[in-house]
Amino acid sequence: MVEHDMQVVISSDWIIDIGLGAGDEGGKIVAQGSSEQVAQSEINRTARFMGS
Repeated sequence: MVEHDMQVVISSDWIIDIGLGAGDEGGKIVAQGSSEQVAQSEINRTARFMGS
């Protein structure tokens, strides 16, 4: 499932952040884990929207 609502993302058990260039451009996994783990990642852009 692709989700952009941060409240849904934060409440998820497991998150896989595909990062920029997803879809037709391929993309790659830049972070995965619990919301706490993804929020602490230094290489993804999602973390700043998760209140890290």
